[in-house]
Amino acid sequence: MKRILIATIAMLLAFTVEAKDYSVVSPDGKTSIEIKAGATLTWSVAKNGHQILAPSELALTLTDGTVYGRNVKFRKAARSSAKASFDTPIFKRSKVEDQYNQIKLSSKDFDVIFRACNDGVAYRFITKKGVEIAGETARFNFPGNPKAWIPYVRDKGTIEEQFFNSFENFYTYDHLSDWDASRLAFLPLTVETVSGEKVSITEADLLNYPGMYLIDTDASSSVEAKFAGYPKTVVQGGHNMLQGIVTSRENYIYKGEKGEALPWRVLVIADEDRFLAENDLVWRLSKPSEGDFSWVKPGKVAWDWWNDWNLKGVDFVSGINNETYKYYIDFAAAHGIEYVILDEGWAVNLQADLMQVVPEIDLPMLSQYAISKGVRLVLWAGYWAFNRDMEGVCKHYSEMGIAGWKIDFMDRDDQAMVAFYEKAARTAAKYHQFVDFHGAFKPAGLTRTWPNVLNFEGINGLEQLKWKEPEHDQVTYDVTVPFTRYVAGPADYTQGAMRNAIRENYYPCNNEPMSQGTRCRQLAEYIIFDAPFTMLCDSPTNYEAEEECTRFIASIPTVWDETMALDGRIGEFIVMARRKAGRWYLAAMNNWNARDVTFQLPFEAADGTQATLWRDGVNAHRNGQDYKKETVSVAGCSVTVHLAPGGGCVLVF
Repeated sequence: MKRILIATIAMLLAFTVEAKDYSVVSPDGKTSIEIKAGATLTWSVAKNGHQILAPSELALTLTDGTVYGRNVKFRKAARSSAKASFDTPIFKRSKVEDQYNQIKLSSKDFDVIFRACNDGVAYRFITKKGVEIAGETARFNFPGNPKAWIPYVRDKGTIEEQFFNSFENFYTYDHLSDWDASRLAFLPLTVETVSGEKVSITEADLLNYPGMYLIDTDASSSVEAKFAGYPKTVVQGGHNMLQGIVTSRENYIYKGEKGEALPWRVLVIADEDRFLAENDLVWRLSKPSEGDFSWVKPGKVAWDWWNDWNLKGVDFVSGINNETYKYYIDFAAAHGIEYVILDEGWAVNLQADLMQVVPEIDLPMLSQYAISKGVRLVLWAGYWAFNRDMEGVCKHYSEMGIAGWKIDFMDRDDQAMVAFYEKAARTAAKYHQFVDFHGAFKPAGLTRTWPNVLNFEGINGLEQLKWKEPEHDQVTYDVTVPFTRYVAGPADYTQGAMRNAIRENYYPCNNEPMSQGTRCRQLAEYIIFDAPFTMLCDSPTNYEAEEECTRFIASIPTVWDETMALDGRIGEFIVMARRKAGRWYLAAMNNWNARDVTFQLPFEAADGTQATLWRDGVNAHRNGQDYKKETVSVAGCSVTVHLAPGGGCVLVF
């Protein structure tokens, strides 16, 4: 018995690894990561002396039971630093500055990299052999009991059912300990720490791995990652037979090759709310593009679906037909709008075959007509239809002059679906076509890796107001997403409504939809919301009746040389400044509370400096369409503007 006891103790000692500590500090010295490698692998984060993240475990569990991150002994710790500048022609700033310190910890089977930047931290695993990962442990333990803006998956159900979702929902502002344990949340998730910082959890460089959800099952101040299993069987179904419905899954979430880097787990950290709204950490962490993408042309697009093809004062029946689309093309050409989109309806319904065009549409004729007017067409495509013959449809329609695709109804982010996104980007790029992913998860770096990917949806955008009940509060959502969803990257929000309703006057209407809030709020959204490919959601004839606003919308850039968040509080208001060449655009939006906002100008305005101001009219609290355009003289460093409830303004220098 004594010999058995001694042998048992010796065996336990052999499997016990003495804990070893590592650390890495941001270039400005304000943010630090502490890593402890022993029985478990944990990291913790502090900023300005405040603990942002308490020790939190990270690990990978393979299908054979091996755990990367348990009883680990690293053979090497390699430190490095970088300071670089990147040109970014299709982004919210023309040049991105990147600076970081990092440590790479290497074991026999895997590496893990921890990176500390001045505006956030991140880590990632790199496997050294082909693996099947059954699960990933990624916990985020927050000190105290902070509150967070939680984007629950909209439709309740089992966890498996929640993995099939559109990544659209409002935010629930609640303590982490009050998290609904039965529900997943998608990313980004923004947390308000007990010491006052804002922390946005997201991921970057997501290319061939399932997207990360978060869940809290133990009523704690911690959240942990959850991932969809790899789909084993997928059947055609869902909306108009255009979706892939998973009916069974493998016992792993990921199957990969030797040396593959897994996505970054990212914490964007901001001392003030406004710094979240200008952050570009996800872009910086993602894989750079390769090849020439100078052919990609961002711009604005006249959109048919939101306004239900509803034209007035014309001598033909409007709808999905040649006459209607020629009208849209003529409207776009007259206003310098680069694109017209043909949304759902141009291809024969229920066939999931993009080669079958409805007889009312002569697509070659319309494409050539658009090109003759200096406009290009973009086609909507359901996921199943696009995926079944991706190469064929891209080749066929590129030869017809089609500029790009709006691909819709993916509604999943398991490994197979994430891989589809890159395949779609690569195939479209081969034929010099761009992509707008609708029915999509949040962006996670693909817009850098493939610059022909201009937008992701993953947002509860303006389209919701075609059907949402009067209690729906889009206005508060609009001043939440700059600090939450937009931290991840651009979004296909689809603004531009010319029917604008105050809170009491809003109602859902499919063929004459309206926005909530004021007209100037719609103008401001073109400056505040990131989208290199930006919709004009309303009917051409509604825009023609509002020529002053339409000309202005058409003139607003969709990519920028500088972006600065001047002020803001999550869910209350946002004040932004952007520059393109020698022109500054400053914009603000608020929630339903009227307020005065002050623009701290990003330059010194000499006496007599003139600017164009678009502001809420004096009766905008009663009629959302009331606005005032005026020339104002500005001097000094600030300008104060009054916003109506649900209001907005734009100031152009």
